[in-house]
Amino acid sequence: MATTFSTRLINIAACALTGAALMLGAGIGRADAASEIVARVSISEQKMRALVDGREAFEWKVSTAGKGYVTPTGSFKPTRMHEMWYSRKYDNAPMPHSVFFHEGYAVHATPHVKRLGRPASHGCIRLHPDHAEDFFELVKVFGPQNTRIVIVQ
Repeated sequence: MATTFSTRLINIAACALTGAALMLGAGIGRADAASEIVARVSISEQKMRALVDGREAFEWKVSTAGKGYVTPTGSFKPTRMHEMWYSRKYDNAPMPHSVFFHEGYAVHATPHVKRLGRPASHGCIRLHPDHAEDFFELVKVFGPQNTRIVIVQ
């Protein structure tokens, strides 16, 4: 998939922050904590806000669990990432740009973009394919150890 303009901007910003952190760590200034990404998912609003060091960088529509399913709430760290994954539970359904965070739950792309903004998933957090790629790149560049996924009602 072609690298989008926003993905390139994310990479540039990440490199700049990494360079600054290395300079600070080398004693060329005061060393601060590593940059952190927080993906705050609101089930009631069906939105995800991506914050970098406490500042909102993105706001995207999502789809969380539809009727009869549950999206877990709480604060989670990414456990694994896959550019492409196929659900073992739901008929090999494609899950592009998956960031898994709790058991089999993940933030991932969906082809069902018209359903975004409404509950529609089996419990995962669905994003527009472009936004899922951007989020995947953010987590990849900043690191899963510096990422939290916070899901609230």
